[in-house]
Amino acid sequence: MTMGTCSTQAYGEAWYWDTRYSNESSSFDWYQKYPSLAPLIHLYIPHRHHPVLVVGCGNSAFSQDMVDDGYEDVVNIDISSVVIDAMRNKYSTRPQLKYMTMDVRDMSTFQTGSFDAIVDKGTLDSLLCGNNSRQNAVKMLEEVWRVLKDKGVYILITYGAPIYRLNLLKDSCLWTIKLHVIEKLALEESAEHPKWKLTDPVPLDGDGRSVETVLGKNPDVHYVYICTKDESLKAGPKHEVIVE
Repeated sequence: MTMGTCSTQAYGEAWYWDTRYSNESSSFDWYQKYPSLAPLIHLYIPHRHHPVLVVGCGNSAFSQDMVDDGYEDVVNIDISSVVIDAMRNKYSTRPQLKYMTMDVRDMSTFQTGSFDAIVDKGTLDSLLCGNNSRQNAVKMLEEVWRVLKDKGVYILITYGAPIYRLNLLKDSCLWTIKLHVIEKLALEESAEHPKWKLTDPVPLDGDGRSVETVLGKNPDVHYVYICTKDESLKAGPKHEVIVE
């Protein structure tokens, strides 16, 4: 997948992922592994007893690493029953980990305001590479917003620069947004001197073009959007978004 575009795949279809996971038994982490993102997770999910949702979990070890780091209630969903069954069996002795087959575009099983935080490593990106991409992405974001508590955080890890993501976030829900960046090879020697300190937000203007001024064109980073649900914005203009 490239920075702004991707080939159309059946990423929104359960059969695609069932087939993939039937032939893929080893653990795989999209974009970043937990240790490289842990400083941000600690910063924005400080209360480790609060419920966290990981969407599109796949067979990643990310959630297990969260539990090893002290998080007590990590719920994982994926559209593929194949991978959910495998992960449920794998971690059957870890009560802090829960696995459920679910489409992120319809999380009606969860009540409104169920989670303090939601982590997304590549799920929104996958939908944006599928059929009816914009429609499906908006459905997902509306459901993410709904199941978050007020002032809860949606942590979106993506290859999408602000010029490709801010309008989508702005047009779907009411958020306040901060942006962080992390080197794509965060744990490798090549990232010994990162372009930007992970825990420092990158200056972000309304259309995101300020990021290019700070980081240069096409930086080799993943973008981490910290989207905070803010119900107080309902009193303002529709689809208002505040960037910080």
